[in-house]
Amino acid sequence: MVMYSLNCGTKDIIKGEIYYIVAVLGIVGNAIVIHVFVILAKKKSQNTTNILIVSLAAADLLFLVFCVPSTAANYAMSYWPFGNTWCKVVNLMSHTCAYVSIWTLVLLSLDRFIAVVHPVLSKQIRNCRNTCLLLSITWTIILCGNVPVLLQYGVLHYQWMGFDRSSCLNLAGLKSKYVLKVFYGCFFVFGYVLPLTLICVLYGFLLRKMLHRSTATRHQRRRSLHKKKRVIKVVIAFIVSFAICWLPIQVICIFGSFTHHEQTIGSTAVLMVANCMSYINSCINPVLYAFLSKDFQRSFLLIRK
Repeated sequence: MVMYSLNCGTKDIIKGEIYYIVAVLGIVGNAIVIHVFVILAKKKSQNTTNILIVSLAAADLLFLVFCVPSTAANYAMSYWPFGNTWCKVVNLMSHTCAYVSIWTLVLLSLDRFIAVVHPVLSKQIRNCRNTCLLLSITWTIILCGNVPVLLQYGVLHYQWMGFDRSSCLNLAGLKSKYVLKVFYGCFFVFGYVLPLTLICVLYGFLLRKMLHRSTATRHQRRRSLHKKKRVIKVVIAFIVSFAICWLPIQVICIFGSFTHHEQTIGSTAVLMVANCMSYINSCINPVLYAFLSKDFQRSFLLIRK
């Protein structure tokens, strides 16, 4: 998400390879998720949750495809090899897919909230048509909202220790600190604080509903409690994963935008780790939303046969 150029030799290339390993794992995991649910759709076994998972996997896959190789190249190389146009496109798609991934998690939370807390309403509005429409609106709004990225990003050519260098950066942010404050301030609010708050609130109501005592028999309560514990573990894992993986890069973006600091090898190393953690979240999502699902596991085994 945030890229600086700092050529430190072989160590940067090794760290660049770590980025590619993360990218491959995430791309393979999300591609498997998409493949499984596309097959299910052909068998008319699709539902709203599956559609949202496919959207999440697609956003995560595109995020990794566009963002990770470019970020790794920008760290490991002393120049930007892909040209000015690709610099703009890769940042547009990276920010768009990051937002879509995050807000699809919110939509998944909303979908589960309606299904559990408002089961009657759920039957009326939770259908594939409405879900696809909502996702189309989400993708469109986020893509249009990130169009200014095309105007802000570009390739900066400069000299360092007598050598010609270039890097893909937010040029508007280099000219005006105010631009960076608005840019990363919005990313922090709409890409972290607000979605995380909504997710926690929705799951809070959902868990309270699930833990509410019912008039069912002891055997039914025991089975229900087992399912609730499983869901609670997944919910907690999801919230903790999202919050932890995205917090470092958000803190660095805000800190870098609202304070003055010199770029050093140490600060660049911290930035690389923070970027990598945000990418790892896209690798974890398939596990949390698909591979922990018994329905997905059964469907995956059936497709393999």
